[in-house]
Parts: sequence; C-alpha cells; structure tokens
Amino acid sequence: MGLRIGGSSYSTFSLQRSLLPPLTTVTTFTRDWRRRRSTCIRCFSVSYHKFVDFALDETRRHTHLTSSPLQEKFSFMNSKDGKGRLSMISFQGAKIRLLRSLIIETETMQVLDFAVFPEAEYDVPIFCANFFTSAKTNIVVLDLNPLHDIINQHEYKDKYFKSLIPLGLKYTELFPWGGKLSSESIKFFSPIVIWTKFTSNPQKYDILYSAFREYYKVWLELICKSVKETDESQTVLNIEAQHRYLTWRAVKDPGQGVLKKLIGDTLAKDLLRSFLFNGVDELGSKTFNDYFPHYCTEEGTLNKKSNIVGKSFDNRPWNARGEFLGKPILELGFIYLITVFFAFMFPVLC
Repeated sequence: MGLRIGGSSYSTFSLQRSLLPPLTTVTTFTRDWRRRRSTCIRCFSVSYHKFVDFALDETRRHTHLTSSPLQEKFSFMNSKDGKGRLSMISFQGAKIRLLRSLIIETETMQVLDFAVFPEAEYDVPIFCANFFTSAKTNIVVLDLNPLHDIINQHEYKDKYFKSLIPLGLKYTELFPWGGKLSSESIKFFSPIVIWTKFTSNPQKYDILYSAFREYYKVWLELICKSVKETDESQTVLNIEAQHRYLTWRAVKDPGQGVLKKLIGDTLAKDLLRSFLFNGVDELGSKTFNDYFPHYCTEEGTLNKKSNIVGKSFDNRPWNARGEFLGKPILELGFIYLITVFFAFMFPVLC
C-alpha cells in the first residue's frame, strides 16, 4: 500500500497537499505503442485539494464532523511506480453516513472523487463530484445524485430539485453537455447534472470551483433541512436505494481499471468496495444480478455492453423546466458516463 498515514487529521491532509507537485508532464505515444516518451509542457497548476478544503470547512459550519473508522486504513498510498499519490480522507457526522474523498495525483493527471452519503433515515440525494484533469483535457461530472427515481416519481423530484433548476441552467450555459449519454445512465443523475468536457485553462477551472461551491452549499441546505424519517418502511427503501447505487458503482465503475494500474488488483478492489463505495457489503445482501438482471446473459455471465436499453442522448435530456425529454425508463445504469470519464485516463496510464 506504500506509505500510510494512519488516523490522519485535517492538518495532516493539508500538509500532504503542500508537498504535492504541480502537473507539468504528459506522456505521449509514438506510432509504435510499445514506445513512449515524456514531454515537459507548460500548463497551469491544478489542485483539487482546495475543493475538499472548502467542503470540509463548509460542512463544519453546519455540523460536527468526526473521523470515520475508515481513516485508519485509507489515508495515503503511493502508486506501484512511485510516481503517483493517492490521498484519502473520510468523516461522518449528524445525518451524514460518510463523507469521503479520493485525490489522485500523477505526472500526467489530477483526479478528484468526492462524495457524501446521507444516513438511511434521510432520502437526501448523494453529493457526487468526479473531476479529471490532464494538461489538455478536463472531464467533469458534478451532481446531486437522486436517491430515488425522479423520472417516474415526480414527488421526489419536486421535493429536492424543482427549486434547483435555475442553478442547473446557470452552469448549463457555462459548461455545455459533454456528449453522448446512454439511457442507462439517466436514472442515477438529476436535471442539474454538470456533465462536460473542456480544454484545460485557469478560467474554466475557476468556474468549476464556483460550481462546486454552489452545488455543495445547496446540498448542505438540503441535508440540514431534512427531517428524520420515522416510517421504518421508508427507511428500508432508502437503505436499498443507496445499496443499489453502491452495488452498481462497485461492480461496473470502469475506474477500477485505472486503480488496478496504479496500485494493483487487490488494493484496487479493497479501495473500491471498502472506501469509495463503502456500504456495498454492509447495507444489504442483494447482488448485482438481483438489482440489474438484464445485465445477466443466458450463460450467467455479466454483459459488458455499455448500452443495454439502446437509446442514447447527444444533448441534455431535460428541458429548461427540468422535465425529462425521453420516455420513462424502468431500469437504468451509470456505466456509460463514467466509462467516458475514465476512457480519457487510460491513455496516460498504459
């Protein structure tokens, strides 16, 4: 696992940040894919640590955070080649089951995977920020992932997203739709999702930071105003919804390929199931095939096609009122968007 800073505190996390170098090198490939060379180029320095700093400071203004038990095991790793660093933090608090962050920094990229999961007694959306930056390209997914179906259940959609549509429209103008998105991805995203790609530059980075802050502030408002569920049957539904989400991500998230290249198969699997998607082994006993039977082939193996339902969206599938433009979809997934997200990462890691 490389160096581990067990039980690291917020100050230790800040110290790690100050020791990390800026992004200054990219790897390019010749026509012979077996040969590669590193080229130093000019590029602006990107650090996603300030995003996490903001989230922690803002959260502490609303509630008391304590270190998660996960922090003892997951805090810091070196990549196998010694050229990359993985920094992890995790907390818990009132109404917050888990606040966790993973930052990957190598010579060729910076990655942020930040999420906050509510306690089961609250049906608040999951805050999700996945950012990838190289010297030339940025790929961004920022959203309040709905815990329950918002395509077919308008009550839940109106409860959490109706008032947020203006915020989504504001950043829709600044961050154009990132390209084709399969119909299997829609149910895990909200009408205010920012899914975009752009050329690396400081101005866009600043706008992204602004979007992150605004989205996180509204998420904190939602969690602070939320009322504890007293109906046990609804709590059970919340648990299953979160477990379904985690089960999908733990099995189908293509980011595991990147992690395997960086830290090896065993550590990557442990990081995915125990840290990034913590709860997949604790919140329920249903399997991937139980939740997503249409991915199981006649031979009983997992269908690896990214689009099972068939339809895809080249443009944002919600109108200016946040109304879904496609037909209701019964079973959807997360694979296509995250596949595209990490597809840009593989060339610099191969």
